[in-house]
Amino acid sequence: MEDLFRSYWWLIFPLSWFVFGGFQSWLSYRANRDTLDLLKSYAASGREPPPELVARLNKRWNEEDEDSSGRVPRRYRRRYREEHPVYRAVLFGALCAGFTYAAVTDLYGAGEAFTIVAFVMGALGLASLVSLLVGRGPKI
Repeated sequence: MEDLFRSYWWLIFPLSWFVFGGFQSWLSYRANRDTLDLLKSYAASGREPPPELVARLNKRWNEEDEDSSGRVPRRYRRRYREEHPVYRAVLFGALCAGFTYAAVTDLYGAGEAFTIVAFVMGALGLASLVSLLVGRGPKI
């Protein structure tokens, strides 16, 4: 059993992300269910619900917080996608170069595995570059 843990210790991270994603989905479900229950109570009493309550169902639970100015707080923005589209192309290009170097030099004796990862990173870098050039263009 101890050897199994030593060999697959890294599985803790993807499994914890999976559990966290499930917990987020459950919290979102609970928030939507509570909002619907509140809307039902308004309908049962014959009163008109506030528009903020109805608008709450249209927003995702982790992007619904707004500050007093009505803007979504900075911590909820997806900055890598909205503000710095060049970042992804550079990131995947650098990762492709690093894994290509590891494949060519047969680093750790795993050249074939690094070759596969280098191709994947190269494809992602190329896709990011094409998306950058064809899309809305860089916002620098």
